[in-house]
Amino acid sequence: MRMKKEILIVVCACFNIITYAESGIYDLRCEYLSDPLSIDTPHPRLAWKIQTKKQGLKQTAYQIFVASDRNLLQEGKADLWDSGKTLSDDQIAVQYAGKDLTGQKLVYWKVRFWDNNDRLSAWSPIARFGGGLTKAEINAAACIGFPKEAYPDRKLGVISPLFRKTFDYRGGATLLYVNSLGYHEVYLNGKKVGDKVLEPSVSQYDKRSLYNTYDLSPYLKKGKNELVIHSGSGWYKSGLPGVAYDSPLLRARMENRSGNEWKTILCSDHTWETALSGYYDMGNWRYQNFVGERVYGGYQPEWRPVTIVEIPPHLVTPQMSEGNYIAETLKVKQITRLSDNSFLVDFGKNIIGWAEIYFPKLTKGQEIVLEYAEHLDSEGNITKMNQRDCYIASGDKNEMFRNRFTYRGFRYIKISGLGQAPPPKSLKSLAIHADFGKESSFKCSDADMNAIHDFVQHTLRCLSAGGHILSDASFERLGYGGDGLASTATAQTMFNLAPLYANWMAAWADCNYPDEGLPHTAPAPYNAGGGPYWCGFVIMAPWYTYLNYGSPKLLKQYYPLMQQWLDYVEKYKKDGLLQAWGNAKYRSRGWFLGDWASPAGVKDSDPKSVEVVNNSFICICYETMSKIAALLGKTEDTKRYSELADTLRKLIHERCFDMEKNIYGSGSQIDLAFPMLASVPGELLSKVKQNLYHETERNDGHISCGLVGIPVLAEWAVCNNAPDFMYSMLKKKDMPGYLYMIEKGEATTTWEHWNAERSHIHNCYNGIGTWFYQAVGGIRPDPSAPGYRKVTISPQIPEGITRAEVTKETPYGTLVVKWKKNNEKIRFDITVPVGCTAELVWKKEKTALECGQHRIIK
Repeated sequence: MRMKKEILIVVCACFNIITYAESGIYDLRCEYLSDPLSIDTPHPRLAWKIQTKKQGLKQTAYQIFVASDRNLLQEGKADLWDSGKTLSDDQIAVQYAGKDLTGQKLVYWKVRFWDNNDRLSAWSPIARFGGGLTKAEINAAACIGFPKEAYPDRKLGVISPLFRKTFDYRGGATLLYVNSLGYHEVYLNGKKVGDKVLEPSVSQYDKRSLYNTYDLSPYLKKGKNELVIHSGSGWYKSGLPGVAYDSPLLRARMENRSGNEWKTILCSDHTWETALSGYYDMGNWRYQNFVGERVYGGYQPEWRPVTIVEIPPHLVTPQMSEGNYIAETLKVKQITRLSDNSFLVDFGKNIIGWAEIYFPKLTKGQEIVLEYAEHLDSEGNITKMNQRDCYIASGDKNEMFRNRFTYRGFRYIKISGLGQAPPPKSLKSLAIHADFGKESSFKCSDADMNAIHDFVQHTLRCLSAGGHILSDASFERLGYGGDGLASTATAQTMFNLAPLYANWMAAWADCNYPDEGLPHTAPAPYNAGGGPYWCGFVIMAPWYTYLNYGSPKLLKQYYPLMQQWLDYVEKYKKDGLLQAWGNAKYRSRGWFLGDWASPAGVKDSDPKSVEVVNNSFICICYETMSKIAALLGKTEDTKRYSELADTLRKLIHERCFDMEKNIYGSGSQIDLAFPMLASVPGELLSKVKQNLYHETERNDGHISCGLVGIPVLAEWAVCNNAPDFMYSMLKKKDMPGYLYMIEKGEATTTWEHWNAERSHIHNCYNGIGTWFYQAVGGIRPDPSAPGYRKVTISPQIPEGITRAEVTKETPYGTLVVKWKKNNEKIRFDITVPVGCTAELVWKKEKTALECGQHRIIK
């Protein structure tokens, strides 16, 4: 009788799983990464998405299995953690609560869920993550380098040495850990391991370096194997913080699983060999001096013993950001032979990345020079940007050049040195950026709006590399806080950048100097300009990350850093308002910027403007800190920061408001919009608002602000339901404007300045991107349910747009909003992912939407 009962239970369970095949689990993540091979926490956050055809489906419970071996999971066993049936609708940031992961090099997991009818899903596919190395395991590997006495002529550049070790392999899972100071690539038996390039991500070398982990199993063969690691200096250059050697260094460790145990196969030590590679870095990686690579074709390495190098102590942690990869390959749009027998190559659009060139037959010693540029000058010549590579031919057949350990922004290449030879057989530009997966999208009935959106998105795609968002690729290559903060809301709307921001925030914490405040960029290799908005990245970026991705981890982790910086701000207040501070470590030129890179005729350096912009920003920082403190349960801090915001808000009005003119500061767009976001007294709001419109009319209807002002203006327009205000400015086709860049300037990426000075791939004016999603698309996340768990959908439709289709990649899946106007009616087609709820608001009517597809006509 007992046996029959057990059989009946099994049959029922199987029946539920079989009939529930229309729903499934996908995109399993650990720390927002797909199958990370090393993590930096003993309590990782797990996440998954659910796809279904069933309308209104909800997860009401889940069960997670975690095991030390894939086979155990397949057998239905979980030796590390069985969560049991956990009543919860959580799908993101679910914290591991199992056994200690120390020593667990690889961990496997799967999940299933119960729905709102208590039906059980099938198990998800199996995912994995790695526990990483202990401090003792890291320190057991020696730091090795190329011996100084064997250096070639240093005028050639910084060497990119090879490191080699042979070993025997008898079977089993094998992981390689590489901690390089500088970039590296791993080769096993002559084949490159993985598809990532320019690894590792950036870090502050005097405080931290990162290690990358590789699964060697697909590349190994039984018996003898040869491991070669090619290294390049990157930011590890003499004279920069934490750099203790004249060429790149590395530590390596290899672990193999034999039975149920992990054993060390090898560690970097004196038995390794090293050799020159024929690659040299010609730049010193300072302002506008990144240059490029000198490469000797056909170079044959001559192996010699490594040297052991003592380096300053610092943190060594796993890379927790998405790696870089070659995301797109562009072919030549046009190639022209110039009068000096050089070739000008146009790839059609700007990218950040590499060149790959297959040459015609060359003679030994023939030198080919490649000069790169983002744009041409007024006479059609390549602009001089100090970006060049040199290839010295071997004379062999089928010679090919490809970058390895540098990058640059370019659309054009000038190739010199080929003489009367025909153009290269094959030319490609290789676009490199972070591997952030599926992107959000925007399309509407106005081709100009589509062009601007795609323009901004392509720029941010290019700049999102190396564990931070670059300012540019040609002049500075820095992670400026101002540029980064101005584009954070846009970038996080368009891409999954939670891991990138985790890495970036670690760099900000590492280059924090308590007595001198914060630098203006992180990492901070040298002095850089900025202002409070640049430093305030440490408060606002974690807050945006919480809103967009749903986890408070960065808020908890860096709350002391946020407090420390605001305490520093207090020191520089005079009569309650923040005033200019002086130079400090990694802050230069006495810079205390308000807005930056405004169009000609707008004086963003006006002291009145600087004062109102910076104090409005600090007011918003206080308001945000009050919210963060409340979220973290810090009652006293919640009250204190709220009171500081109230006090500062009153002072801004008392000291920065002109009662006769009804303007703040200098009366510029940002000087009027920023105080309104920081809560102008209600009785004056309409007057200040009208003056914002008048100021815009005075500038012929143009955007008349810069880096800080663009996201402020975009946010103000959304908060004040002013779509026509923003739309009319975006439609302008003369300077300053996005369409001017696109049409008159033939730009494919946004510029650093409205008048086209300096960089043409820059993170200056990209803060406009949120407007397309939040205004035209109408998608606005609810701060009370972060990560798009709750969403308000309320399009703000300007005259001139009749339809739109917007997709937003949320932590729960793809949210789709389509709308189309037809005379007096509007049709909405909305798809809500499982785990997300939405409310459609149209002309004060509210419609609740659960998971599934919805068609609504208003």
